[in-house]
Order: sequence, then C-alpha cells, then structure tokens
Amino acid sequence: MTLTITHARSGERAPSVTLWMMMVLTFVTGVVDAVGFLGLDRVFVGNMTGNIVILGMAVAGADDLPVIGPAIALGTFTAGAFIGGMVLRRRRKIWSGGVSVLLGSGAAVLGLLGLAYVVPGWSESSALELAASSATAAAMGVQAAVARSLAVADVTTVVVTSTLTSLASESLVSGGVKGLWNRRFAAIAIIFAGALVGALLLRFGVAVPLLVAALLTLVVVAWGHRSLHVPV
Repeated sequence: MTLTITHARSGERAPSVTLWMMMVLTFVTGVVDAVGFLGLDRVFVGNMTGNIVILGMAVAGADDLPVIGPAIALGTFTAGAFIGGMVLRRRRKIWSGGVSVLLGSGAAVLGLLGLAYVVPGWSESSALELAASSATAAAMGVQAAVARSLAVADVTTVVVTSTLTSLASESLVSGGVKGLWNRRFAAIAIIFAGALVGALLLRFGVAVPLLVAALLTLVVVAWGHRSLHVPV
C-alpha cells in the first residue's frame, strides 16, 4: 500500500518537476559542450552529431581538425549510455535509485575533473585534456540514457536538432507565433544559454565551468531523489 501511495504522489507532480530537472541538465550540456569545444581541443562531449561531422572532415584532412579526441568521446559517450541503459532497463519512466546513482556519478566525474584542473601544472597537460573530454562524454552518455528513460517529451538534454524540427514543423505550423512558446523553444534557448555561460566561465579556466556543471547536476540529483524517488 505504501508503495502504491508513493507512486501516486510521485505521478501527480512528476511531469512538471521532471521537466524542470531535464531543463537544468540541458543547461549543463550547453556548459560542458562549450568546455569541450573551446577548452578541450574542439571536442563535443554532449553533441555526438558534431563529433561525427568533425571526424568526417578530419579524416579528409580539413583544417587540421582533431581525430583522437572526438573518436574517443564517441566511444565513451556510447559506453556511458550503455551503462545507463543497463542500470535502468527494468525501471523506465520512474525516478529510481538507479537514476540518482547514475546522475550522481556523472556529477562526481565532472567535479573531480574540475578539481584536477585546479592542480598547478595539470591544466596544460594534454593527457588531462584527453581524459577530461573522454570522461565528460561518458557522463553525458549516462545523462542522455537517464533522460531517455524518464521520457520527457521533446527534452533529450543533449541534442536539439529534432526539437528544433518539431518546433518549426509542428508548433509553428499549428499555433503560429504563439505556438513557439513551449518546452521545445525552452530546451533550445536553455542549451544556448548553457553554451553562452560555459564560454564566459572559461575565461576563469576549465575548472570553473566543470565545477558549475557538477554542482547543477548534484542539485538535480538531490531535487529528484527527494521529490520523485520511487523505491523498487
């Protein structure tokens, strides 16, 4: 009976609360993608479409683009998504303990990387740069798997191409200008804001935006676990 009541109470507030939390994670993606592209040798850590395009151009020898960083990021993002999927495969569309553990682990990775960049002499290390882009991509893969499991419509937290398509081809067509003001527009605006903030914070070094991303992710974990956690 207790479990049933918990499900019911969580279900009543889950859609709006989960939406807000996914928006915060979308902002985090914007921050870390700015770090990856501007601070870690032009590697996207959340947007894998960007990495595939960079790899294609790099293989063609265009503009001295990196190969190793984007390739490893693709692999670690995929590994992170796989791990997330395995953990959550039997607990879809609910905030289980697995969701908290996965997102908490991602926050820990971002936080540790941020602290590593504070250590004197480490910030210029190419090995740390590669480790940071790879580990951050893995954390974003986990985050993407969590977002897919929670299944908030139009908010994947890591990509907005499909969201932009839906906004233009459905919201704008059906509702005109008024149809723009919805979660689709919000997701696009928030990832833009995250990238803007990430780029600005990079002026203080790579550590600062990574630590901010870690803190925001921890806020989501605490908020979600407190508000929506369903024991299973």
